Amino acid sequence: MAYSKPDKIMEITIENGTKKTTYSPLQTVILGFEAGAFIALGYLLCIRVTASLSINLEGLSSLIGATVFPIGLILTLLAGGELLTGNMMAVPLARMAKKVTTSMVIYNWILVTISNFLGAVFVAYFFGHIVGLTETGPYLEKTVSIAEHKLEASFHQAFISGIGCNWLVASAVWLSYGANDMTGKIAGIWFPTMAFVAIGFQHVVANMFVIPAAIFAGHFSWLQYFNNFVPVFLGNAVGGTVFIAMAYWHAYRKKNVPYQEPKIVQSIIKTLFDRFLYS
Repeated sequence: MAYSKPDKIMEITIENGTKKTTYSPLQTVILGFEAGAFIALGYLLCIRVTASLSINLEGLSSLIGATVFPIGLILTLLAGGELLTGNMMAVPLARMAKKVTTSMVIYNWILVTISNFLGAVFVAYFFGHIVGLTETGPYLEKTVSIAEHKLEASFHQAFISGIGCNWLVASAVWLSYGANDMTGKIAGIWFPTMAFVAIGFQHVVANMFVIPAAIFAGHFSWLQYFNNFVPVFLGNAVGGTVFIAMAYWHAYRKKNVPYQEPKIVQSIIKTLFDRFLYS
């Protein structure tokens, strides 16, 4: 399996991050919808194969679920899709390289967030609620249990969990960009994604499926979901932008290339510092 070295992967990621901002709004919405649906289908598969396992097999259940969940990210990156967590790494890296503007980063994130939500909720409502795949027997119990666990986390817990999640997911995207064949890309995507699911970190797009699925089944509220969405979104943004994009930019950029902290990164860091300092 041929692959590129990290400094070359950074160049590829910058190119991909720049390309993402050139899509028309319709292209971005379609690809974002696909990605949101793919991640939701991966989560639905995870629930369907683990819900009926005995509680005595809880550790094995987590591992089995983690092994099938990555199908969503594999489909997104290989078949085509715009996923928010991946864009939280690739597009800011293009901004650090001065290939795009801060407003282009923000616009891309907003459009992809909306379209990912539409795709994930589509799967939650039509497949989970209408077809009943998350609303019968052990599948309902599993869905509600997962959603409850995510919603009961405090702001700080959800935020830090979000960092861990996208540190791994953005790493998976990074590795997929570095592989030169489909087998290598699948391997690069699968292992980090499996790790974040098995650990239990929170992924903003995955939550767009499982929490609404529980809401459609008559549990929890949209306000509770929003209170989870905000810290997980911010944590995922920091995980992808700071711990992957910024880290590798500082490590591998050419020394003669001037660097100025993008305003979006300054804003995120200041907001988080103020939040933790005064909370």
